[in-house]
Amino acid sequence: MSETVDRVDVLVAGGGYVGLSAALAIAASVPGARVALVDPRPWRDASGDLRAFAVAAAGRRMLAALGVWDKLADEAEPVREMIVTDSRLDDLIRPVFLTFERQEEGDPLAHMLLNGPLVAALGAAAEAAGVRFLSPDSVLVTEPVPGGRRVTLASGRTLVASLVVAADGARSRLRTEAGIGVNSWSYGQSGIVATIEHDRPHEGRAEEHFLPAGPFAVLPLKGGYRSSLVWSERTDIADRLVAGAPFLFDAELLRRIGHRLGELRVIGRRQAFPLGLTLARRFTAERLALIGDAAHAIHPIAGQGLNLGFKDAAALAEVVAIALRAGRDPGTADVLDEYQRWRGFDTLRMAAMTDGLNRLFSNDFVPLRLVRDFGLGLVDRLPPVKRIFADAAAGAPGPSPRLVAGEPI
Repeated sequence: MSETVDRVDVLVAGGGYVGLSAALAIAASVPGARVALVDPRPWRDASGDLRAFAVAAAGRRMLAALGVWDKLADEAEPVREMIVTDSRLDDLIRPVFLTFERQEEGDPLAHMLLNGPLVAALGAAAEAAGVRFLSPDSVLVTEPVPGGRRVTLASGRTLVASLVVAADGARSRLRTEAGIGVNSWSYGQSGIVATIEHDRPHEGRAEEHFLPAGPFAVLPLKGGYRSSLVWSERTDIADRLVAGAPFLFDAELLRRIGHRLGELRVIGRRQAFPLGLTLARRFTAERLALIGDAAHAIHPIAGQGLNLGFKDAAALAEVVAIALRAGRDPGTADVLDEYQRWRGFDTLRMAAMTDGLNRLFSNDFVPLRLVRDFGLGLVDRLPPVKRIFADAAAGAPGPSPRLVAGEPI
Protein backbone atom coordinates (compact mmCIF):
# COMPACT_ATOMS: atom_id res chain seq x y z
CA MET A 1 0.00 0.00 0.00
CA SER A 2 2.89 2.38 0.58
CA GLU A 3 4.96 1.55 -2.52
CA THR A 4 6.33 4.39 -4.62
CA VAL A 5 4.15 5.28 -7.58
CA ASP A 6 6.02 6.97 -10.44
CA ARG A 7 3.25 7.27 -13.03
CA VAL A 8 -0.52 6.83 -12.67
CA ASP A 9 -3.53 7.38 -14.87
CA VAL A 10 -5.59 9.04 -12.13
CA LEU A 11 -4.57 10.44 -8.75
CA VAL A 12 -7.43 11.27 -6.37
CA ALA A 13 -6.58 13.78 -3.63
CA GLY A 14 -9.03 13.21 -0.79
CA GLY A 15 -10.25 10.02 0.85
CA GLY A 16 -13.79 10.90 1.88
CA TYR A 17 -16.81 9.15 0.39
CA VAL A 18 -16.65 11.21 -2.84
CA GLY A 19 -12.96 10.61 -3.52
CA LEU A 20 -13.23 6.93 -2.61
CA SER A 21 -16.27 6.36 -4.81
CA ALA A 22 -14.56 8.03 -7.79
CA ALA A 23 -11.38 5.98 -7.35
CA LEU A 24 -13.37 2.77 -6.89
CA ALA A 25 -15.61 3.42 -9.91
CA ILE A 26 -12.65 4.02 -12.24
CA ALA A 27 -10.56 1.10 -10.98
CA ALA A 28 -13.49 -1.35 -11.02
CA SER A 29 -14.64 -0.26 -14.50
CA VAL A 30 -11.23 -0.42 -16.17
CA PRO A 31 -9.17 -3.39 -14.93
CA GLY A 32 -5.51 -2.50 -15.05
CA ALA A 33 -6.10 1.25 -14.73
CA ARG A 34 -3.47 2.86 -12.54
CA VAL A 35 -5.49 4.66 -9.89
CA ALA A 36 -3.99 6.10 -6.70
CA LEU A 37 -5.54 7.95 -3.77
CA VAL A 38 -3.76 10.17 -1.29
CA ASP A 39 -5.22 11.36 2.02
CA PRO A 40 -3.79 12.44 5.39
CA ARG A 41 -6.02 9.91 7.16
CA PRO A 42 -6.19 6.22 6.17
CA TRP A 43 -9.74 5.14 5.41
CA ARG A 44 -9.69 2.63 8.26
CA ASP A 45 -9.45 5.52 10.75
CA ALA A 46 -12.96 6.71 9.86
CA SER A 47 -14.71 3.75 11.49
CA GLY A 48 -15.89 5.73 14.53
CA ASP A 49 -17.17 8.78 12.61
CA LEU A 50 -20.74 9.48 13.79
CA ARG A 51 -21.69 12.00 11.09
CA ALA A 52 -24.76 10.78 9.24
CA PHE A 53 -25.96 11.24 5.67
CA ALA A 54 -29.26 10.80 3.90
CA VAL A 55 -28.61 8.46 0.97
CA ALA A 56 -31.30 9.04 -1.65
CA ALA A 57 -32.43 6.40 -4.12
CA ALA A 58 -29.89 7.56 -6.71
CA GLY A 59 -27.05 7.20 -4.21
CA ARG A 60 -28.25 3.76 -3.15
CA ARG A 61 -28.36 2.62 -6.78
CA MET A 62 -24.81 3.85 -7.28
CA LEU A 63 -23.53 2.06 -4.17
CA ALA A 64 -25.26 -1.11 -5.37
CA ALA A 65 -23.65 -0.79 -8.80
CA LEU A 66 -20.26 -0.40 -7.09
CA GLY A 67 -20.89 -3.62 -5.15
CA VAL A 68 -20.91 -2.10 -1.66
CA TRP A 69 -24.60 -1.62 -0.81
CA ASP A 70 -25.02 -5.23 0.36
CA LYS A 71 -22.31 -4.55 2.94
CA LEU A 72 -24.05 -1.35 4.07
CA ALA A 73 -27.73 -2.38 4.06
CA ASP A 74 -27.62 -3.69 7.62
CA GLU A 75 -26.12 -0.36 8.80
CA ALA A 76 -28.70 1.81 7.01
CA GLU A 77 -32.00 2.98 8.47
CA PRO A 78 -34.87 3.39 5.98
CA VAL A 79 -36.69 6.72 6.21
CA ARG A 80 -40.36 5.70 5.98
CA GLU A 81 -41.95 9.07 6.70
CA MET A 82 -40.94 12.72 6.74
CA ILE A 83 -42.84 15.66 8.17
CA VAL A 84 -42.20 19.37 7.63
CA THR A 85 -43.30 22.06 10.09
CA ASP A 86 -42.93 25.85 10.09
CA SER A 87 -43.19 27.69 13.40
CA ARG A 88 -41.53 29.89 15.96
CA LEU A 89 -39.43 28.26 18.65
CA ASP A 90 -41.87 28.96 21.49
CA ASP A 91 -45.09 28.10 19.63
CA LEU A 92 -47.11 25.60 21.66
CA ILE A 93 -48.33 23.85 18.52
CA ARG A 94 -46.26 23.14 15.41
CA PRO A 95 -48.68 22.40 12.60
CA VAL A 96 -47.47 19.88 10.01
CA PHE A 97 -47.72 21.46 6.56
CA LEU A 98 -46.12 18.75 4.44
CA THR A 99 -45.71 14.98 4.79
CA PHE A 100 -43.96 12.37 2.69
CA GLU A 101 -44.58 8.68 3.27
CA ARG A 102 -43.15 5.48 1.88
CA GLN A 103 -45.61 3.86 -0.51
CA GLU A 104 -46.58 0.24 0.03
CA GLU A 105 -43.95 -2.05 -1.52
CA GLY A 106 -42.04 1.05 -2.64
CA ASP A 107 -38.56 2.27 -1.88
CA PRO A 108 -37.98 4.23 1.33
CA LEU A 109 -37.71 7.99 0.98
CA ALA A 110 -33.99 7.63 1.75
CA HIS A 111 -31.62 5.67 3.96
CA MET A 112 -29.71 7.21 6.88
CA LEU A 113 -26.14 6.00 7.05
CA LEU A 114 -23.19 6.86 9.30
CA ASN A 115 -20.04 8.13 7.61
CA GLY A 116 -17.80 5.54 9.31
CA PRO A 117 -19.37 2.41 7.76
CA LEU A 118 -19.78 4.18 4.40
CA VAL A 119 -16.09 5.12 4.15
CA ALA A 120 -15.02 1.67 5.42
CA ALA A 121 -17.07 -0.15 2.76
CA LEU A 122 -15.86 2.11 -0.05
CA GLY A 123 -12.24 1.91 1.15
CA ALA A 124 -12.22 -1.89 1.33
CA ALA A 125 -13.83 -2.19 -2.10
CA ALA A 126 -11.40 0.31 -3.64
CA GLU A 127 -8.43 -1.54 -2.20
CA ALA A 128 -9.77 -4.83 -3.56
CA ALA A 129 -10.24 -3.19 -6.98
CA GLY A 130 -6.56 -2.25 -7.10
CA VAL A 131 -6.58 1.39 -5.98
CA ARG A 132 -3.17 2.28 -4.50
CA PHE A 133 -3.51 4.13 -1.22
CA LEU A 134 -0.85 6.68 -0.31
CA SER A 135 -1.82 7.34 3.30
CA PRO A 136 -1.12 9.04 5.54
CA ASP A 137 0.15 11.67 3.12
CA SER A 138 -1.06 14.81 1.40
CA VAL A 139 -0.50 16.80 -1.77
CA LEU A 140 1.87 19.74 -1.33
CA VAL A 141 1.97 21.08 -4.88
CA THR A 142 1.18 20.09 -8.46
CA GLU A 143 2.38 21.51 -11.76
CA PRO A 144 1.56 20.74 -15.40
CA VAL A 145 4.18 18.76 -17.29
CA PRO A 146 3.99 17.19 -20.76
CA GLY A 147 1.33 14.48 -20.61
CA GLY A 148 0.26 15.04 -17.03
CA ARG A 149 0.66 16.87 -13.72
CA ARG A 150 3.67 16.39 -11.50
CA VAL A 151 2.50 15.89 -7.92
CA THR A 152 4.74 16.40 -4.90
CA LEU A 153 3.51 14.88 -1.64
CA ALA A 154 4.30 15.95 1.92
CA SER A 155 6.36 12.76 2.35
CA GLY A 156 8.67 13.92 -0.46
CA ARG A 157 7.34 11.38 -2.93
CA THR A 158 6.88 12.65 -6.49
CA LEU A 159 4.70 11.16 -9.18
CA VAL A 160 3.10 12.12 -12.47
CA ALA A 161 -0.64 11.67 -13.05
CA SER A 162 -2.45 11.98 -16.35
CA LEU A 163 -5.39 13.36 -14.35
CA VAL A 164 -5.53 14.77 -10.83
CA VAL A 165 -8.93 14.69 -9.10
CA ALA A 166 -9.42 17.27 -6.37
CA ALA A 167 -11.70 15.78 -3.71
CA ASP A 168 -10.05 17.80 -0.94
CA GLY A 169 -13.05 19.69 0.43
CA ALA A 170 -14.62 23.13 0.37
CA ARG A 171 -11.27 24.84 1.07
CA SER A 172 -9.55 22.90 -1.68
CA ARG A 173 -5.85 23.73 -2.01
CA LEU A 174 -5.76 22.17 -5.45
CA ARG A 175 -8.60 24.41 -6.63
CA THR A 176 -6.78 27.50 -5.37
CA GLU A 177 -3.47 26.38 -6.86
CA ALA A 178 -5.14 25.94 -10.26
CA GLY A 179 -6.48 29.50 -10.12
CA ILE A 180 -10.13 28.44 -10.15
CA GLY A 181 -12.24 31.15 -8.55
CA VAL A 182 -15.39 30.62 -6.52
CA ASN A 183 -18.66 32.40 -5.90
CA SER A 184 -19.30 32.15 -2.19
CA TRP A 185 -21.09 33.77 0.71
CA SER A 186 -21.79 32.99 4.33
CA TYR A 187 -25.29 32.55 5.72
CA GLY A 188 -24.23 33.70 9.19
CA GLN A 189 -25.31 30.25 10.35
CA SER A 190 -23.52 27.20 11.66
CA GLY A 191 -24.71 23.64 11.40
CA ILE A 192 -24.66 21.81 14.71
CA VAL A 193 -24.19 18.07 14.24
CA ALA A 194 -24.77 15.55 17.02
CA THR A 195 -26.13 12.07 17.64
CA ILE A 196 -28.76 11.47 20.30
CA GLU A 197 -30.26 8.48 22.06
CA HIS A 198 -33.91 8.54 23.09
CA ASP A 199 -36.27 6.37 25.12
CA ARG A 200 -38.99 6.01 22.49
CA PRO A 201 -38.52 4.58 18.98
CA HIS A 202 -38.36 6.95 16.03
CA GLU A 203 -40.21 4.41 13.79
CA GLY A 204 -38.29 5.58 10.73
CA ARG A 205 -39.70 9.10 10.86
CA ALA A 206 -37.62 12.13 9.91
CA GLU A 207 -38.64 15.62 10.97
CA GLU A 208 -37.61 18.98 9.56
CA HIS A 209 -38.71 22.00 11.56
CA PHE A 210 -38.30 25.37 9.87
CA LEU A 211 -37.47 27.81 12.64
CA PRO A 212 -36.55 31.51 12.29
CA ALA A 213 -32.84 30.80 12.90
CA GLY A 214 -32.75 28.00 10.32
CA PRO A 215 -33.93 24.43 9.72
CA PHE A 216 -33.72 21.86 12.50
CA ALA A 217 -33.76 18.22 11.35
CA VAL A 218 -34.09 15.03 13.39
CA LEU A 219 -33.11 12.02 11.26
CA PRO A 220 -33.59 8.36 12.23
CA LEU A 221 -30.59 6.07 12.69
CA LYS A 222 -30.28 2.29 12.80
CA GLY A 223 -31.64 0.55 15.88
CA GLY A 224 -34.75 2.65 16.42
CA TYR A 225 -33.52 4.57 19.46
CA ARG A 226 -30.88 6.84 17.97
CA SER A 227 -31.22 9.89 15.74
CA SER A 228 -28.92 12.36 14.02
CA LEU A 229 -29.34 16.11 14.41
CA VAL A 230 -28.64 18.68 11.73
CA TRP A 231 -29.36 21.94 13.51
CA SER A 232 -28.89 25.30 11.75
CA GLU A 233 -28.42 28.19 14.14
CA ARG A 234 -26.91 31.67 14.19
CA THR A 235 -23.15 31.22 14.38
CA ASP A 236 -22.65 33.04 17.69
CA ILE A 237 -25.41 31.02 19.36
CA ALA A 238 -24.18 27.74 17.83
CA ASP A 239 -20.67 28.33 19.15
CA ARG A 240 -22.00 28.97 22.66
CA LEU A 241 -24.21 25.88 22.56
CA VAL A 242 -21.40 23.58 21.44
CA ALA A 243 -18.87 24.97 23.91
CA GLY A 244 -21.31 25.35 26.81
CA ALA A 245 -22.48 23.04 29.56
CA PRO A 246 -24.24 19.86 28.43
CA PHE A 247 -27.38 20.63 30.43
CA LEU A 248 -27.85 23.92 28.55
CA PHE A 249 -27.47 22.15 25.22
CA ASP A 250 -29.95 19.47 26.34
CA ALA A 251 -32.47 22.12 27.42
CA GLU A 252 -32.33 23.86 24.02
CA LEU A 253 -32.61 20.48 22.34
CA LEU A 254 -35.77 19.66 24.25
CA ARG A 255 -37.31 23.02 23.28
CA ARG A 256 -36.92 22.05 19.63
CA ILE A 257 -37.74 18.33 19.71
CA GLY A 258 -40.32 18.20 22.49
CA HIS A 259 -41.23 14.99 24.32
CA ARG A 260 -42.23 12.77 21.40
CA LEU A 261 -39.03 10.70 21.67
CA GLY A 262 -38.94 10.68 25.48
CA GLU A 263 -35.75 11.44 27.39
CA LEU A 264 -32.83 12.54 25.21
CA ARG A 265 -29.07 11.96 25.62
CA VAL A 266 -26.25 13.23 23.39
CA ILE A 267 -23.75 10.59 22.26
CA GLY A 268 -20.19 11.67 21.58
CA ARG A 269 -19.14 15.13 20.47
CA ARG A 270 -21.21 18.13 19.56
CA GLN A 271 -19.75 19.87 16.53
CA ALA A 272 -20.57 23.06 14.65
CA PHE A 273 -19.61 23.89 11.07
CA PRO A 274 -20.05 27.28 9.35
CA LEU A 275 -22.71 27.24 6.65
CA GLY A 276 -22.49 29.03 3.34
CA LEU A 277 -22.59 28.50 -0.39
CA THR A 278 -19.39 27.89 -2.35
CA LEU A 279 -19.60 27.22 -6.06
CA ALA A 280 -16.48 26.88 -8.22
CA ARG A 281 -16.64 28.99 -11.39
CA ARG A 282 -15.52 25.98 -13.35
CA PHE A 283 -14.96 22.34 -12.40
CA THR A 284 -11.84 21.69 -14.46
CA ALA A 285 -8.40 23.07 -15.20
CA GLU A 286 -5.41 21.67 -17.06
CA ARG A 287 -5.44 17.95 -16.20
CA LEU A 288 -7.45 18.65 -13.06
CA ALA A 289 -11.11 17.92 -12.14
CA LEU A 290 -12.99 19.08 -9.04
CA ILE A 291 -15.54 16.82 -7.37
CA GLY A 292 -17.61 17.01 -4.20
CA ASP A 293 -17.16 19.97 -1.88
CA ALA A 294 -14.12 21.12 -3.84
CA ALA A 295 -16.58 21.95 -6.65
CA HIS A 296 -19.60 22.97 -4.56
CA ALA A 297 -20.56 23.26 -0.91
CA ILE A 298 -24.27 23.84 -0.35
CA HIS A 299 -26.60 24.33 2.61
CA PRO A 300 -27.75 21.04 4.20
CA ILE A 301 -31.41 22.17 4.15
CA ALA A 302 -32.37 19.57 1.53
CA GLY A 303 -29.84 16.92 2.56
CA GLN A 304 -28.41 16.72 -0.96
CA GLY A 305 -24.68 17.24 -0.39
CA LEU A 306 -23.79 13.54 -0.45
CA ASN A 307 -25.97 12.78 -3.45
CA LEU A 308 -24.55 15.71 -5.42
CA GLY A 309 -21.03 14.47 -4.68
CA PHE A 310 -21.93 10.95 -5.78
CA LYS A 311 -23.19 12.33 -9.10
CA ASP A 312 -19.84 14.12 -9.59
CA ALA A 313 -17.92 10.92 -8.92
CA ALA A 314 -20.17 8.88 -11.21
CA ALA A 315 -20.00 11.37 -14.09
CA LEU A 316 -16.23 11.78 -13.88
CA ALA A 317 -15.67 8.02 -13.60
CA GLU A 318 -17.81 7.44 -16.69
CA VAL A 319 -15.99 9.89 -18.97
CA VAL A 320 -12.59 8.73 -17.68
CA ALA A 321 -13.45 5.03 -18.04
CA ILE A 322 -14.68 5.51 -21.61
CA ALA A 323 -11.47 7.36 -22.48
CA LEU A 324 -9.20 4.72 -20.91
CA ARG A 325 -11.00 1.86 -22.66
CA ALA A 326 -10.50 3.62 -25.98
CA GLY A 327 -6.79 4.01 -25.24
CA ARG A 328 -7.15 7.77 -24.85
CA ASP A 329 -5.52 10.04 -22.29
CA PRO A 330 -8.06 10.62 -19.46
CA GLY A 331 -6.70 14.07 -18.62
CA THR A 332 -7.15 15.78 -21.98
CA ALA A 333 -9.35 18.83 -22.43
CA ASP A 334 -12.06 17.06 -24.43
CA VAL A 335 -12.60 14.48 -21.65
CA LEU A 336 -12.73 17.16 -18.96
CA ASP A 337 -15.02 19.38 -21.04
CA GLU A 338 -17.53 16.54 -21.18
CA TYR A 339 -17.45 16.27 -17.37
CA GLN A 340 -17.92 20.03 -17.03
CA ARG A 341 -20.93 20.03 -19.35
CA TRP A 342 -22.49 17.11 -17.54
CA ARG A 343 -22.22 18.51 -14.02
CA GLY A 344 -22.33 22.29 -14.43
CA PHE A 345 -26.06 22.90 -14.82
CA ASP A 346 -27.23 20.24 -12.35
CA THR A 347 -24.96 21.65 -9.66
CA LEU A 348 -26.06 25.23 -10.32
CA ARG A 349 -29.72 24.15 -10.15
CA MET A 350 -29.25 22.42 -6.78
CA ALA A 351 -27.19 25.31 -5.36
CA ALA A 352 -29.89 27.79 -6.36
CA MET A 353 -32.61 25.60 -4.87
CA THR A 354 -30.93 25.17 -1.47
CA ASP A 355 -29.97 28.83 -1.32
CA GLY A 356 -33.52 29.90 -2.11
CA LEU A 357 -35.05 27.50 0.42
CA ASN A 358 -32.75 28.68 3.18
CA ARG A 359 -33.49 32.33 2.49
CA LEU A 360 -37.22 31.62 2.28
CA PHE A 361 -37.48 29.72 5.55
CA SER A 362 -34.71 31.17 7.78
CA ASN A 363 -36.63 34.27 8.79
CA ASP A 364 -39.70 35.35 10.77
CA PHE A 365 -41.20 37.87 8.35
CA VAL A 366 -44.92 37.26 8.95
CA PRO A 367 -46.33 37.91 5.42
CA LEU A 368 -43.67 35.69 3.86
CA ARG A 369 -44.32 33.02 6.47
CA LEU A 370 -48.03 32.99 5.62
CA VAL A 371 -47.28 32.63 1.91
CA ARG A 372 -44.78 29.79 2.37
CA ASP A 373 -47.10 27.92 4.75
CA PHE A 374 -49.91 28.20 2.22
CA GLY A 375 -47.53 26.88 -0.45
CA LEU A 376 -46.44 23.92 1.69
CA GLY A 377 -50.03 23.04 2.43
CA LEU A 378 -50.95 23.29 -1.25
CA VAL A 379 -48.12 20.96 -2.26
CA ASP A 380 -49.27 18.48 0.40
CA ARG A 381 -52.72 18.40 -1.18
CA LEU A 382 -51.56 17.98 -4.80
CA PRO A 383 -50.09 14.48 -5.25
CA PRO A 384 -48.56 15.12 -8.73
CA VAL A 385 -46.70 18.19 -7.45
CA LYS A 386 -45.70 16.32 -4.31
CA ARG A 387 -44.32 13.53 -6.50
CA ILE A 388 -42.09 16.05 -8.30
CA PHE A 389 -40.60 17.14 -4.98
CA ALA A 390 -40.08 13.52 -3.91
CA ASP A 391 -38.39 12.67 -7.22
CA ALA A 392 -36.10 15.68 -6.88
CA ALA A 393 -35.07 14.56 -3.39
CA ALA A 394 -34.39 11.07 -4.76
CA GLY A 395 -32.04 12.49 -7.41
CA ALA A 396 -34.28 11.76 -10.39
CA PRO A 397 -34.23 15.01 -12.45
CA GLY A 398 -31.93 15.42 -15.42
CA PRO A 399 -29.76 12.94 -17.31
CA SER A 400 -27.91 10.70 -14.87
CA PRO A 401 -24.59 8.89 -15.11
CA ARG A 402 -24.92 5.13 -15.49
CA LEU A 403 -23.84 4.38 -11.93
CA VAL A 404 -26.51 6.69 -10.51
CA ALA A 405 -29.07 4.78 -12.59
CA GLY A 406 -27.75 1.55 -11.07
CA GLU A 407 -25.95 0.42 -14.24
CA PRO A 408 -22.28 -0.50 -14.58
CA ILE A 409 -20.10 1.83 -16.64
